[in-house]
Amino acid sequence: MQPATGMQAGLYCAGTESAIRAFQQARGLPIDGLCDQITWAALVEASWRRGDRLLFLTSPNMRGDDIADLQARLGRIGFDCGRVDGIFGPRTARALEDFQNNAGLLADGTCGAGTLQAIARVSRQTGTGPGIATVRERERLRSTSSSLQGLHVVIGQFGGLSTLTRALTRSLRMSGAVVVSVDEPDAIAQAEAANRFGADLYVGFEARTDGDSRICYYAVPTFESTGGRSLAERLVTGLAGIDGVDPCLAGMRLQVLRETQMPAVLASLGSVRHTTDHSMEIAQVVRLAIEQWAARPLGLDDGGPPQGR
Repeated sequence: MQPATGMQAGLYCAGTESAIRAFQQARGLPIDGLCDQITWAALVEASWRRGDRLLFLTSPNMRGDDIADLQARLGRIGFDCGRVDGIFGPRTARALEDFQNNAGLLADGTCGAGTLQAIARVSRQTGTGPGIATVRERERLRSTSSSLQGLHVVIGQFGGLSTLTRALTRSLRMSGAVVVSVDEPDAIAQAEAANRFGADLYVGFEARTDGDSRICYYAVPTFESTGGRSLAERLVTGLAGIDGVDPCLAGMRLQVLRETQMPAVLASLGSVRHTTDHSMEIAQVVRLAIEQWAARPLGLDDGGPPQGR
């Protein structure tokens, strides 16, 4: 195979870096042009297409775009795999077995050619809506605590921002929220802590070396977290009033957002020093945004009670 235009075979040249950046942007990953462990894993996952392999529950779980495709298709025909994350976990296995039972197939939880053909036949009779996972997320959000009182929140940080997270944790607890603070540097470990806690919400903070700020929520082409986007939008609006922050909104598949099982946001807020200098102001804005989110987790049009003040 000949290398793409602008690339030199066997060399990590400018053309290769450009291709990596384009891939990272398309996958919702940090765009740095480096093929690190996270980007390499994403490249491997992106190489899998529907029908390339048998899909079934393993430990560790299988991952790939073929699994995300399966989850999206099952969701659109009414079988709930949870969020479309490309991870073949127990929930996806149960949804697959439910489909196989309903389709008169051997319910072995293995997705092979016969199951894929059956899914394709049923899919032709359905629309292209968001799927049952989105519908059920909205239902769960409507039953979430309508105030900070009793809301289970995990606050995480990835180095140097403990002043901010301590201030926010203290403020939320004083308002009646049940809060766990996590300083684990590994994103998957933070997500696992939030999942074990059974959190209603995860809010993470990190410092960016390039100074640009952004508020990220989980989104892929076939799914986005409604609750995560709702909070992220509130944070963007509130933090824009703080000098030197002015964040943008970004739907991404960052590890901590992908692995959490509840609405989650990751706030990347520029340098450690600038964020620390404004930590009390930022904590106040974030606390208010979470309070507003608890009152109306689906946004201003969800018919919930008035926003908190």
